[in-house]
Amino acid sequence: MTHLKKTPLDLLDDIYSLAYWMTGSEKATADLVNMTYVNVNGNAAETELLKTFRACYVDQYGQVAELCISEKECKPHVTLVEKFREWSADIKLSVLLSEISGLKHDQIAEVIGRPVDTIRNWLFLGRRILVRDMQLKASA
Repeated sequence: MTHLKKTPLDLLDDIYSLAYWMTGSEKATADLVNMTYVNVNGNAAETELLKTFRACYVDQYGQVAELCISEKECKPHVTLVEKFREWSADIKLSVLLSEISGLKHDQIAEVIGRPVDTIRNWLFLGRRILVRDMQLKASA
């Protein structure tokens, strides 16, 4: 069985869907998709495009803050809340990469930079959270 290589242009719909699910806003989605495609090579592989998307999402929505007292002591300062935001975003992105893009666990692990077992746990947890969230919205 041969695997067709998808170009970044072939993945535009998937990237747009991922961005919309991650941001919930059409304007933010357009900005995120544009930023992703500006920062990616025209013939990049699918995983490279998705890594770029994740990096752009993290850059755009500020998952890491810096606390600088002086230039010499400027080090990243990550609070617990910021780590939870990053963790939450990665769980949501894992589920969306699986469901929208159809990536396998090892491909998602490569994009997010976590072990495959962590991705499996996140997919289980993330799907349950998304289902529960949709049920709450439907009942409201």
